[in-house]
This record gives sequence, C-alpha cells and structure tokens, in this order.
Amino acid sequence: MKKIERNNISYYEQRKNIGINEMSNQQIAVQMENITKTFGSVIANKNVDLEIRNGEILSLLGENGSGKTTLMNMLSGIYAPDEGRIFVNGEEVRIKSPRDAYELGIGMVHQHYKLIDVLTATENIILGLDGKLNIKEATAQIKEICDRYGFDVDPNQKVYDMSVSQKQTIEIVKMLYRKAQILILDEPTAVLTPQETDKLFDVLRNMRNDGKAIVIITHKMHEVESLSDRVAVLRSGELIGYLVTKETNATEMTNMMVGKSVSLNITRREPVDPKDRVIVSGINVVSEDGIQKLKDVSFTVRSGEILGIAGISGCGQKELLEAIAGLQPTQSGSIKFVNDDGSEEELLGMSPTQITEKGVKLSFVPEDRLGMGLVGNMDITDNIMLRSFRRGKAPIADRKFSRNLAGEIVDDLQVVTPNLQTPIRRLSGGNVQKVLVGREISTSPKVLMTAYAVRGLDINSSYAIYDQINLQKEKGCAVVYVGEDLDVLLELADRILVLCAGQVSGIVDGRTIDKNTLGMLMTKVGGEKSNE
Repeated sequence: MKKIERNNISYYEQRKNIGINEMSNQQIAVQMENITKTFGSVIANKNVDLEIRNGEILSLLGENGSGKTTLMNMLSGIYAPDEGRIFVNGEEVRIKSPRDAYELGIGMVHQHYKLIDVLTATENIILGLDGKLNIKEATAQIKEICDRYGFDVDPNQKVYDMSVSQKQTIEIVKMLYRKAQILILDEPTAVLTPQETDKLFDVLRNMRNDGKAIVIITHKMHEVESLSDRVAVLRSGELIGYLVTKETNATEMTNMMVGKSVSLNITRREPVDPKDRVIVSGINVVSEDGIQKLKDVSFTVRSGEILGIAGISGCGQKELLEAIAGLQPTQSGSIKFVNDDGSEEELLGMSPTQITEKGVKLSFVPEDRLGMGLVGNMDITDNIMLRSFRRGKAPIADRKFSRNLAGEIVDDLQVVTPNLQTPIRRLSGGNVQKVLVGREISTSPKVLMTAYAVRGLDINSSYAIYDQINLQKEKGCAVVYVGEDLDVLLELADRILVLCAGQVSGIVDGRTIDKNTLGMLMTKVGGEKSNE
C-alpha cells in the first residue's frame, strides 16, 4: 500500500485552508482525502478531507443530513467511498467490510446495540471471532480491559439483565477486545442519565490518555465542550473546518454548522392560565409477558404549561403516553379528560378513534417515527392525510387540504426534500422527524404529547421544534414533553414528572431543580415531590 507524503506542500496548504495552521505533535491515525459518496442524485459527502489523531477525542458536528454518519460508515466498512483515499497510520488502505475495519484497528459503536439478550457479556464480546474460543481466557482478558479503563462490567451477566449503559459498555469493550485503536461512537449518550454520561466520559478520557483515537458524533454542545479536544464541522456533505474545543464555544460551533448566526437560548415562557386538562390516577400497566411497566402512577397535565417527563430508557415513559393516547391497555386506574366547561370524561376504554370523535384531540409523536408514526413508502402529502383524511366527503379524501398543509410544514420547519411527492423513507432522519412533529402540531391539539421529538436532530432543527412546542403552550395546549437531554428539559419544562422503574419518584419544579438531583431521582424510587 502507498504511504502518505507528509512533506507534500499541497497537504500543508490544504490544512491551512480548513483552519489548522500548525502540525500537531500527535501521530495521525487516520487521514481521509477527497472522500466523496453519493446515493443516486444525493451527494452525502463531497471531497472531504478528515484527520483523526491518536490520543485525542474528536467531535464530528453537523446538521442532519450533513454526512457525518455516512463518512464514519465508510471508515468502519459499512459503505465504500465512490472517490478518495483512506490512510491508516500513514498507509493507504481499502476498507470493504467491517471485518477489514476490525483488522485495521477501527471499531464503531452504533446508536442501536447489536447484542444477543440471552448470552452473557463475554459471549457477546467474542461472538463472531475466528478460531477456537476459550470462555475462561476471554473472561480474564475482558476483566483486564475493564480494570484498565474503568468499565463496570460483569463478564458473566446476561444482557437481558443489563441497563442501557451496561449494554453500551459491552459494545465498547467488544471493540477493545478486538484490539481497536480507533473508536467511533455515534450519539453515545442518547439514553444515559447524567451520572452514566459522566462515567462514560471518564472512561473515554482514560482511553484517550492511553493513546486511542476517538471520534464522537453528537448534537449535544455541552458534551462537546466538556469532552472533546478538537471539533470537525460538516455542512451539506463538505468539511467546513476544524476548531480547537478550548478556544471556541457552543455559539461559534453552531454558527459554523448552520452557516449563519443561531440563538442558543431556549426562552422559557410562563404558563398561560393553567387549568387541569388530563388527570391520571393510579395507573397500572403490565406488559404481555407479565412485566409491570407502570405502578400506581398519578399526576395532572395542565393547559398552558409544559410537563416534562424524565427517566432512563425503559422506565415506562412510552407506556404512559400510549395509555393516555388509548394505545396501551391498563389494568387499573383512571385517565380523565377535562373539557373547557369543566366536565370530565373517562378516556380508559375508548379507542384512539373514539377519543377523537369525542372531540378530545391527543397528538402523539412516538419514539419510532417510521415504525409507528409515518409510512415510509408514502410521500409527505399522503402521510399528512393519515391525520386529515376524515375532512373529505367519503369516499373522496380532501387531498388539496393535505397538500397545502404539507407545503406549510416543509416551509415552516425547513424540511429538506426534493418535492412533496418524495417517499418519507428517502428523507434523512431529522427531516422525517420534522414532518412528524409538524403533522401532529398542525391538528391544533388540546393535549400534545411528544416522545423524543428532537432525537437525532441538529441544534438548528431542535430549536425550531422547541419554538413550536412553546407556541402550542401559548395557545393554551397542555404539552407533555419526553426528552433525553436534561439541560433542555430543565430550560423548557414548567414541571417535571420523574419516573423510575415504572413508578413516580418525584414531581418537581423545572425552574428550581438541578440536573444532578434530577439524575438521582431517575435512578431511585421515592424522592423529592412537590404539590400538584
């Protein structure tokens, strides 16, 4: 393989053009030169030159659809570049598969973990390796890796008994067991508590200090500022430049990503004449396999305010929202809707359609936007019609209304799409989310329930959604907001309901509670409660 020339004048000029004026003393682990990748007429990456160094944590930033994950997928062997060259430790390489990447010491931890629940940690880590495998020897090596970097792992524990953070730890240890020196983490803190995030960051710093090259894809600016050494910014598939983290700030990074000045202040608006809108009393939910998901949950949702719901993944948030929306059977309890005249209607026992026919409008943005929220093979207009088709006179639906509404959503939320006839599945995840949120908000709901409305969205798109949520609050809508970024939750929500293992561990004031206390409530039942 060909060696990269370090004394090439054009190479130095290229570095200067992207904002780096000095060579670092750190060894360059990966150099990607002129990388281009297209999918049909869509250019995902264009002439990208990316440098990753040993002994550093590099944050890869960019708006949705900017090409971050595609670029890292090429480095990890999932895609092959159409043009360009990749050098690892100065030697040009061809990465045609994840196995090729493993052999070069490159490992990627994706957002969705690839583990087998019925196997132990050790069995998952060694699964797929060639040759005769010795469980005892593997367990000893895994313990050594965990002790070296500070991982908290029981090699003999079954995956189905693990928390989300433990599963993520197994994925990272799996890469290290395969001798990875270059690690890529895609949204690693998406479902972690603040305490789990701090613990992960400590481990990543230990890995950096051991000489590993680490790339993190994230939209959370406070994490970038606290963890990374450098930042690489992509915009519309092209590398805009690098920033030294300690010499920049969130505003500069965001402006560089978006290409214009963006305000990062979430404006908390005071509740507007709050009145009880939904009263939840003693709800109990048991899953099909007999696991209790919600236990004696009680709270009130008020019009003109935002009720945040905090909790780690699997704590019962999904089941709670589905129960209110009529999508989840409950074993006992009561969910009452309070009409404008003060009269109450019991929602339990009604189907979602019956709830709508009663004039009770509950808008639900689910976690699984394509699996449950939208139909991937249908275009934007037809997906809007899923909510508005009853406006027409049967058997003809009012397609003109849906088409106009789709156009308004595309314009208001800046949805990037070739046209309104493009199938939803062809849009980036962030643009899919914009269509879903826009459709739900367009129904002028009295209760708006959002589950992870900004998951995977870039900061510019996220703030557009926050503005829409605040606008609904100003209109007197009762908003229930489930989010994974606690900093945003604290700035946006008026009150916060905290769930732990399906139980209410606290109902607190969003203006006065701090993040650490909130994190503690998320992991311990029975804590600080406020008056309803």
